[in-house]
Amino acid sequence: MKYATILKIVSPFLLILALLPPTLVQTGCANIVPPMGGPRDSLPPRLTKVNPHDSAINFSGKKIVFEFDEFVQVENAQENLLVSPVPKINPIVDAKLRTVTVTVKDTLQPNTTYSIDFGNAIKDINEGNVLKNFTYLFSTGETLDSLSLAGKVIIAESGKTDSTLIVMLHSSTDDSAVIKEKPRYIARVDKDGNFTFSNLPSGSFAMFALKDEGGQRRYLSNSQLFAFADERVSPSTTPTPITLYAYLEKEEEDTAKAKKPTAPAVKPARKNDKQEPRLKLETNLSNNEQDLLNKFEMRFETPIKYFDSTKVILTSEKFEPLSNYHFTKDTSNKKVTLTYNWTENTAYNLIVDKDFAEDTAGSKIARTDTVAFRTKKQSDYGLVRLRIIGLDFSRNPVLQFVQGEEVKFAYPMTNREFYAKLFAPGEYDLRILYDDNKNNVWDPGSFFKDRHQPEKVQPISRKLNVKANWDNIVDITLTK
Repeated sequence: MKYATILKIVSPFLLILALLPPTLVQTGCANIVPPMGGPRDSLPPRLTKVNPHDSAINFSGKKIVFEFDEFVQVENAQENLLVSPVPKINPIVDAKLRTVTVTVKDTLQPNTTYSIDFGNAIKDINEGNVLKNFTYLFSTGETLDSLSLAGKVIIAESGKTDSTLIVMLHSSTDDSAVIKEKPRYIARVDKDGNFTFSNLPSGSFAMFALKDEGGQRRYLSNSQLFAFADERVSPSTTPTPITLYAYLEKEEEDTAKAKKPTAPAVKPARKNDKQEPRLKLETNLSNNEQDLLNKFEMRFETPIKYFDSTKVILTSEKFEPLSNYHFTKDTSNKKVTLTYNWTENTAYNLIVDKDFAEDTAGSKIARTDTVAFRTKKQSDYGLVRLRIIGLDFSRNPVLQFVQGEEVKFAYPMTNREFYAKLFAPGEYDLRILYDDNKNNVWDPGSFFKDRHQPEKVQPISRKLNVKANWDNIVDITLTK
């Protein structure tokens, strides 16, 4: 072929290549761009088939096979799985591709309705979407039991709920069964505190709720949230809701450790004193300021065996001795409280003699020292006036101001109005404690000793934000 002819053929292709974008004609390794994907899969696995079928009767097999529309996995099966009635030996749960197989290891009881609640165990492999509230039902008899029980679990001390609790039914009439035996039936508590038992037989049961520790499903210690029904309960077709109040029996707590010291009151020993053990003393001052609403506190790391109040002197800023103050030592011998009618925005001195106190090891402070501090101003506080409608005064209501989970202030209510000219600024949750024994604090219940319920607390949905140098006036209506 002649050169001119070849040129005529090739030239148009060269022209096309010249017009293409540079990135399409470069040589070498190319970056492969994956195709754009669709929306993220947010749907849980869907059950397509189960053998035997759900709500089967005359069940006598050992395996139940579930098939889903996508690949699935099973996580923490023994923690998530709730089988009722509770077996002596839990079934084995295996997942393979789109199939979940439950192998029954326990001997099934005749004429009994069983339910298997998978909790959050089943999820898809790709996105981890959980198949929630998935329950399988079968009966070894001719019919399915159809009675039920329902109710709510409330944390007595706070009025809140806890979705990690479980509710249990025991057939035994022995109070120790909740310690020694597995329950007959178990139900989960949802985020709102509600629970439901379905497909129950007729009869009566002791009802408990607790924080399950390690899947034991038994009462293990008084450090475990626990609740009980006053009387045995009986399932029905239209059950009356049952409310359980969970409580935690509190250990006796050393009052000196309950509050973390905030500021040192005495200087550390000099280097030439370091070989001698010294009594460690701290105060509750914050930034060397005394709260007008609190007493002055001296806190010791070790118990003191004696305290001489004549060797601790409160003076004015000019070191003029004051009067009408007194000291109180607490039962732990680790705290001494100074009570005085403080004047706002005023400087004081506390002179502490080196021999004012001695601990059980014979240690004293390094030397006589002076603590200089000033009281806060009234403008550092806010005025609070609350009008609360719906209080039941026959139940001895106490208004609680809460920060975090700690009750900062508590005031018995004798009428519907609370008033404080000086109140510490901050955001507070409000609660009403119904104080049965009128001691101004919440008291837990006791099941094994004398079967009495804990005191109840009603939370108030509205928060209170107290601002300094401000009149904080709020109207509150309690809901039933």
